[in-house]
Amino acid sequence: MQKLSSLAFLLALALSACAATGQQAPLPDGSNVALGQRAYVDGPIVQPVEVLEDSRCPANVRCVHAGRVRVKMLWLRPTGEEQPFEVMLGGATPLADGSIRLLAVRPDRRTDTAIAPEDYRFSFRFDGGL
Repeated sequence: MQKLSSLAFLLALALSACAATGQQAPLPDGSNVALGQRAYVDGPIVQPVEVLEDSRCPANVRCVHAGRVRVKMLWLRPTGEEQPFEVMLGGATPLADGSIRLLAVRPDRRTDTAIAPEDYRFSFRFDGGL
């Protein structure tokens, strides 16, 4: 119960900071996050800011190598500091007192269509915490 009230307090603190700075409140979870959106991911608040690499195998092609996705992120620390880091699809990246995982990237790549930055959506999970 104490963990739940601590998380609620941290979320309220983050939301009040967003209101004071004119930022939008973070999404309540990391299941459908666009570039530039902030999301509360089971502890930390993170924001994807740029797709550094998307070499995934297109959905309409057979590939020997699955490819990878790398995303530049910001961790919005409780102090207000924005700490940059990078995540890779399927990998764990140390963050705070645990690790964050990029679980999914949408839409699928295709050979006949380019993905515009505003069309990307990401799903994250944080493993760790008190």
